[in-house]
Amino acid sequence: MRVPAPRFPRRAACGIAAIEFAIVLPLLALLLFMVVDLSRAIQAKTILLNISREGANLSARATSDLSGSSQGIMNALAATTPPLDMPARGMIYITKIMGHAAGPNGNVRNIVLEQYRWNAGAQRSAYQPDSQVWQCASWTANGACGNIGKNDTAPGVDLMQGQLADGELIYAVETFYHFDMLFGAIETHAGKAPLLGPNLYSMTVF
Repeated sequence: MRVPAPRFPRRAACGIAAIEFAIVLPLLALLLFMVVDLSRAIQAKTILLNISREGANLSARATSDLSGSSQGIMNALAATTPPLDMPARGMIYITKIMGHAAGPNGNVRNIVLEQYRWNAGAQRSAYQPDSQVWQCASWTANGACGNIGKNDTAPGVDLMQGQLADGELIYAVETFYHFDMLFGAIETHAGKAPLLGPNLYSMTVF
């Protein structure tokens, strides 16, 4: 004789479903917030990459002396970054580098000819990271580095060392942004620099 399966009242089934939903909902909400947070960080990183590329392109197309156009270039780049708040949380550097043959053997080393820091970021933000290409020790009022030597006395840099011919020019544009992730930085490996947040960075050489 087959025993009929017990039937639960509909109210009991609804109550079980409600309890299960209440348990799962916080986990789903947490996952959603993490995805949104990661998406915002990726968006910020992409914006920095794009403006560093455009900045390097504009710098290379500018006149041989960037002193009159550097701030205009950086202001134009920052104006294209919403929803990022570049004046409060960002920084931009433009570094002009040349291959220079020095010494009796004519060995070519890469030297810094000019470096510029974005004035709007420096004046309106406490976030002022150092350039990763070369660190200037003294800045002028127009955002130019004021202690760069000439030719043999100019500072050398490791960027693209051994890849430039004598007199060949390149422009390195660096973009920085302080991005506060809700769930902390995402690291590639233990002890390594974070991949996303809080300090986002991009550099393009043209």
